[in-house]
Amino acid sequence: MTVAKAYAALSATTGLEPITIDRREPGANDVEIDIEFCGLCHSDVHSVRGEWGNQHWPLSPGHEIVGTVSRVGDQVSKFKVGDSVGVGCMVDSCRECDSCRDGFEQYCEVGMVGTYGAPDPRNGNVVTQGGYSSSVVVDENYVLSIPEGLDKAAAAPLLCAGITTYSPLRYFDVEAGDAVGVVGLGGLGHMAVKLAKAMGAEVTVFTTSPAKAEAAQALGADKVVVSKDAEQMKAARTSLNLIVDTVAAEHNINDYLKTLKRDGAIVQLGLPEHAMPPVDPGQLIRRRLAYGGSMIGGIEETQEMLDFCAEHGIVSDIEMVDGEGLNAAYDRMVAGDVKYRFVLDTATL
Repeated sequence: MTVAKAYAALSATTGLEPITIDRREPGANDVEIDIEFCGLCHSDVHSVRGEWGNQHWPLSPGHEIVGTVSRVGDQVSKFKVGDSVGVGCMVDSCRECDSCRDGFEQYCEVGMVGTYGAPDPRNGNVVTQGGYSSSVVVDENYVLSIPEGLDKAAAAPLLCAGITTYSPLRYFDVEAGDAVGVVGLGGLGHMAVKLAKAMGAEVTVFTTSPAKAEAAQALGADKVVVSKDAEQMKAARTSLNLIVDTVAAEHNINDYLKTLKRDGAIVQLGLPEHAMPPVDPGQLIRRRLAYGGSMIGGIEETQEMLDFCAEHGIVSDIEMVDGEGLNAAYDRMVAGDVKYRFVLDTATL
C-alpha cells in the first residue's frame, strides 16, 4: 500500500476535510498516476452530501482526473512513465457482458465500478476513492491518453462533462446542417454547445435566464430561446432535429417536444432528484419523436472524444480551486455560481 493525500467527507454532514487514504501497489496491469487536476462534478456534491443515498465513509470524490504516469505494472503495454493520462467515471467493469464486449462499459450489465464510492471486486471489494487526492492506481484498460495540446486543467472536465455530451451527439450522428438544441447552460450544457458546433450543427440554447443569452452566444450558440417566454417557445416549434437536455431539476419535457421536427429526439442527460411531469405520448406518436437518455461513454468513445477535442481546440471553461476552497466551491455549484466547471489543483493538497 502507498499513502495518498486527499480531501474526503467523513459523513453526509461534515463536508470535505484533509485526510490520507491507502492506494494499492500497482499490479501487473496497473498504472499509478500522480494526479495534477480533478474536475468538480455536481454528482460529487450529491454523493458527498448523501443526496443519492448513504455512502461508504470516508468518501473522497472526483471522477475527472488528469495527471502523469508515475509507475506501471510489468504487463502494461499502453502507457509508460511520464505519459499524460486521465481517468473518468469508471475504473473497471465485468468485461464479459454484451455491453462490455461492445465497448459500452458504462452500461455493464453486472455494474461498472465507479471511480469513487464503489466496491471493487478485483481489489478485495475495497471501496474506490476518487480524484480529490494526490495519486490513484487504475487498470490500464480504464485509463485514457490526454492528447498533446490540451490544457491539462481545462481538459479534466472532459472526462465527465465532455463525454456525457459527446456520446449522444455521436449516437444521433450529428453533422453539418443539423439543428441541435441544448437545454441548460451549466457544466454539461456549455460542453454540448462547443461539441455540437464543432460537428457543424446549428445550435439553439434554451435557458430560463435572459441574462445567459450573451454567454451562450460567446460559446458559439446561433440562437438563444428563453424557455419561460411563451412567444419565443412558439417561434422555435418544429425547428430542431435533436435536443440535449442537461437540466437536473424537474421540468416539463412536453414543452421541448414541440420544438422538434418529425423524427426528432430529446436525450436526457441531467438526472432530477424528483419525478418529472409525465411525457405526453400523443406528441411522440404524431411526429415519430423519441425521448431517451444517455450516460457518459465507453473507454474507446471517451478516447475518441479527447482526440476530437484536441483536433478542434475544445476544453472546458474552468475556475481553479484549492483544497481549502472545496466546500465553498460546492456551495457555489449548488447556487449555479460557476462558469462553467471548477477544477481542483491537487498541488494544494
